Amino acid sequence: MSERPPDAVVWDLCRGALATRVLGIVADLRVADVLADGPRPVVEIAAEVGADGGALHRFLRALASDGLFAEEEDGVFRNTAASELLCGEGWVDFAHLCGGVWHRAAGELDATAGDPSFPRVFGTDFWTWLLAHPDERAAFDRAMLQGLETRVARLATLAWRGDETVVDVGGGNGSLLVELLRLQPGLRGIVFDLPETNRDDVVLGDRIEFVAGDVFESVPRGDVYILGTVLHDWDDERAAAILRTIRTAAPTDARLLVLDAVVRPGNDPDAAKWLDLLLLALFAGRERNEKQWRTLLAAGRFEPVRFHDRLIEARCR
Repeated sequence: MSERPPDAVVWDLCRGALATRVLGIVADLRVADVLADGPRPVVEIAAEVGADGGALHRFLRALASDGLFAEEEDGVFRNTAASELLCGEGWVDFAHLCGGVWHRAAGELDATAGDPSFPRVFGTDFWTWLLAHPDERAAFDRAMLQGLETRVARLATLAWRGDETVVDVGGGNGSLLVELLRLQPGLRGIVFDLPETNRDDVVLGDRIEFVAGDVFESVPRGDVYILGTVLHDWDDERAAAILRTIRTAAPTDARLLVLDAVVRPGNDPDAAKWLDLLLLALFAGRERNEKQWRTLLAAGRFEPVRFHDRLIEARCR
């Protein structure tokens, strides 16, 4: 594979903010859904979604140049495999957040301090802001479902005794436990999260209980604890506090399963290195490399057993 020209590298980084914003707008308009049945003229799409035809044409043309949508002929667009991801939930909500409130917060990042920019823009921390905006909270919970099948598949490859109680700390609407228990019918589950979490208790069934609470105060007792993309939301001090809360509740033989990225060394493309900056903007969270994970787990009274791809197995110390 040939190297990209230096000016192309700089240009692609410069235009990134535009791409993020335009993607968010098109996701909010649900253009991918409009194109689900096949190609359509942009004037028809614009009329259906309530957009200006000229502006929408320019938006879709730019996105199509990167493989999101395709222009079949002048002014006629269709979906691609990439844009089809914006149908339904998950990716469309992630794009909404990236092109909306997250985009505004990222625009105020600077290198003078390690504090998040979100409170400077919105006047409060991200979690408090979500509490005051239930529609955005629901979008956030749906966005966190993106990649659910992959996370469940990672957990399914592990050895299970078959009768454990699994506590999903910060488990949101419980989707991960629902799928895990479908594959492991002997397990029982507890979804532990804030009371305002958007969920459907009927979907949880009779083998999964929702328990509301504050992870910095206490968590339920269980045999296995799952932290699915939770610890990267917090700085080291607060992340260690979460781990210590779990360790206080956990029996000595309990397992901890952390579903989070491990930043790779070197200069190869790594999405975690960019997500790391979003976490900095939102709440001073961070992605971690293996050394940083080992240090954090030790501070929380756990020790790693093995590192998988986006899955860390640990045990109590």
